[in-house]
Amino acid sequence: MAILKEFPGNHLKSISSQGNKTVVESLAQQWAKKYIGNLKVDVDIGRVEKIEIPNLSEIVSPEGRKRTAQKVLESLRSVSARAWNKTEQLLSKEIKQHGIDLNLINPWEISGDSFNIYQKALDVYTQQTTSQPLSLVRNLVDSENPLYKQALDVYTEQVAPSKLATVIGGDIGKLRKKYTSQDPRVIGFVSMQFHYTSQMLIESLEPIEQSLISTYFKVIDDHLYMPLQRAYEAAANHDSDSLALSAVQKLLPISTQIAKRICQRVIELNPNYNSMSGGLSNPIVKTSSIRDVEMFQIYLWVCALETSCEAILQELFPLCVMLYPRLKVQWEVVRQMLHLLRQEIDISLTPQEAETLMPYFQVLWDMFSPEVFAELGL
Repeated sequence: MAILKEFPGNHLKSISSQGNKTVVESLAQQWAKKYIGNLKVDVDIGRVEKIEIPNLSEIVSPEGRKRTAQKVLESLRSVSARAWNKTEQLLSKEIKQHGIDLNLINPWEISGDSFNIYQKALDVYTQQTTSQPLSLVRNLVDSENPLYKQALDVYTEQVAPSKLATVIGGDIGKLRKKYTSQDPRVIGFVSMQFHYTSQMLIESLEPIEQSLISTYFKVIDDHLYMPLQRAYEAAANHDSDSLALSAVQKLLPISTQIAKRICQRVIELNPNYNSMSGGLSNPIVKTSSIRDVEMFQIYLWVCALETSCEAILQELFPLCVMLYPRLKVQWEVVRQMLHLLRQEIDISLTPQEAETLMPYFQVLWDMFSPEVFAELGL
């Protein structure tokens, strides 16, 4: 592809300094803490007219969590097969069009790897307990306030998903490295397989169970789409006074808020826009959009920390070219998102910190341009 030749991955001088384990742990902890701040239990009030205290107590008890986990594990094999069929239907044409080696895409191997990740997630789920007294929940439910999900928020204490981020972060980092080592585009198939698997696993659960376990699955989804471990490893090569590291440390805790603001503005600018899954304000589409904006941010950080465009050139751009047309994501919307992201960076960082990101942002801006869209026939 012509655009790839214009921005060689090593066009900037690489830096190297002594590894800094503290930096890696700090960034990982920041990301985990961000989950606590952003997670909200999402109960479908239309399906749950009222949270019954005995039922809620039973579901969130250690025994109830084990039963939920067992249900998920028992359906994982059949769900994994159905998820792969859906992934293949979505991307089968892309394999031939993009010249991807079929030998690199082994559905049985991907399913085996996914089982191990889901097993670890469910282990964390079954270990989580609540310290809130049941009487506090009862008072909330018995009050005149009809927002029963407040009771669920208090009773379930959504802390465990942040713990999961630290438990499986390294495993998913290794998984990403494994599938991107020979052809970075393969991670697109792996990510979609996990995404569809999580959706189908949740469908078979009761509404309250769905609300609880979906946050754990979102951690998996996000880590697969986002090169977080790669960012941590690159950060470890920076000194504490590095401007690029300072920029990432400032942006990481607010990356979700940035993504939400950008997505809301894009929704306002495109009220009639529809992707394959629906309008931009559709909850499923909105969640995916927020995740994608965070994904772009993290790829930008990786490039700045590695002082190389390789992550964008070899992974992000090819993945977008492969997935977005199939998902009916319009390139003009991506362009709007990038424009808004530039504004958020300028607002959030000092001029010196922002400047460390700008060479790589410019690469994104040039690659996702109308001229390139035309060349791609899009």
